[in-house]
Amino acid sequence: MSLKHAVLATLLEGEASGYDLAKIFDVSVANFWAATPQQLYRELDRLAEAGLITARVVEQERRPNKRMFRLTEAGRRELTVYTSAPPRPSAVRDELLVQVQACDEGDTAAVRAFVARRMETARTKLARYDRLRERMLAGRDEEAYLDETERIGPYLTLMRGRFFEEENLRWGARVLAVLDRRAAVDAQDGTGRAAAEAARGGRDGPRRVTGGPTLR
Repeated sequence: MSLKHAVLATLLEGEASGYDLAKIFDVSVANFWAATPQQLYRELDRLAEAGLITARVVEQERRPNKRMFRLTEAGRRELTVYTSAPPRPSAVRDELLVQVQACDEGDTAAVRAFVARRMETARTKLARYDRLRERMLAGRDEEAYLDETERIGPYLTLMRGRFFEEENLRWGARVLAVLDRRAAVDAQDGTGRAAAEAARGGRDGPRRVTGGPTLR
């Protein structure tokens, strides 16, 4: 998948400015395709040059003029061709998972903190997705919305983002529970070893000499 097709798919919602697209990417597209505003503006220029979108300038009195972008028929045909080809298999490259893999020999406390931080990020994203979901449903239940809405794609990708963050929370909770249990066992074993060593020192340590040799 390329940013080109992500932008074209987003413009299926209708005409939008670069600023509007940046907001849409930040809120609803970021769960499956991340892009900075600078990348979006560069891609919009390329798409316009290729004839896949059109751009018109809207003059504003107290603000800088803005460009509004819209899909062309060529852009729609490009999406048809794109959706007919099988996607490449997804690949996971997650630095946190490498750290978890090495936690037995590394800084386990730091890794635990990183997992907890990932969970907090997941909660924040999930709350944002839930707010977007409520706006999309507008009081309807999910099945009614899916039956009535003109486009189901944005909701289906939102579902994927929600499921992904929910899974992050389940996995993170399990990891923290395991790490905490092992830390408690290690602490208990350490206390037990210290007590055993102290006891052995009392029984087997050197005896005190209470008297000197007998002189003749």
